[in-house]
Amino acid sequence: MSKDVKVGIVGTGLYLPQNVKTAKEISILTNGFWTESAVKEKLGINQIYVPDKDKGPQEMSYLAALDCLKNTGVDPKEIDVVMSITEEWKEYPLTTSALYVQGKIGAVNAWGIDVQNRCSTSVSAIKMAKDMLVSDDEIHTILIVGGYQNGDFIDFTDKNMSMMYNLSAGAGALIMKKNHNKNLVLGSHIIGDGTLARSAGVLIGGTANPISDKNIDEAYHSLRLFEPQKMKDRLKEVSNINWFKCIDESLRKSKLTRKDIDYLAILHIKRSGHNQIVEELGLNENQTIYLEDYGHIGQVDQILSIHLANERKILKKGDNVVLLAAGIGYVWASSIVRWG
Repeated sequence: MSKDVKVGIVGTGLYLPQNVKTAKEISILTNGFWTESAVKEKLGINQIYVPDKDKGPQEMSYLAALDCLKNTGVDPKEIDVVMSITEEWKEYPLTTSALYVQGKIGAVNAWGIDVQNRCSTSVSAIKMAKDMLVSDDEIHTILIVGGYQNGDFIDFTDKNMSMMYNLSAGAGALIMKKNHNKNLVLGSHIIGDGTLARSAGVLIGGTANPISDKNIDEAYHSLRLFEPQKMKDRLKEVSNINWFKCIDESLRKSKLTRKDIDYLAILHIKRSGHNQIVEELGLNENQTIYLEDYGHIGQVDQILSIHLANERKILKKGDNVVLLAAGIGYVWASSIVRWG
């Protein structure tokens, strides 16, 4: 198929739990090591979402898919592929999240696949979906959908984990279509650094360190930095460089420059880091949404940001949107969408 085929985002959907954890509650969980004001001002967290007891990541992703179908008017029978970005932490290990959604929404003509790139998965999935739509004559509509609640594993007394105190819960979805001449997906660029592949993760519960009667209480709060200093030093050395390389390369592939950026859909990071990126790109606070009232819903953040920006009528026809992500492992990613 010709590479001139255009691929557009038809629309988005969202699911957020009913309950939240406030900056004050986070401060208390750190035994006061982080004050409420520091949680708000430095970490940039007003609140995070707490998962509902009866709705895990797969169920939340299904509810986000329903919202997306409602918002777009797409018939589930039109969907050719369900690409799940739901995390590995879900209701039942080794079940297929894409097929859970496919079955629940009645996408009877679709096949499904789970993809994982930590908090870069949505941007990676958008690139993969576009490539599939361009190259395969029989794929016309793809649903990207996922839920997230990795915050379950956070030990707020672990001072090394302050970078992940923002982990929140929720789900997002978007539908991409071939020859949909709106919200066009342009260039993407992804960088990986395998030297950090095991610098962070859940320590207890895999084949290397199974859950036992001796570690069970610790296991469910064992998301940790395995090599804190190495990770900190390496990220200080390469993270900003890789982020901006991803942005610049995705712009180049889109025949654009930084001056063409109208909106930045960026994951939630600490306030100073967010402000630094916005400033370096020559943008202002009205050209992004800082997710301080949502926290970091993993790979859902970029979907959340464009969903909110569209709802608030921030996005205008012709706006060039940068979707910016990073995930432990370590991966940096950027995609460009021309809105409207």
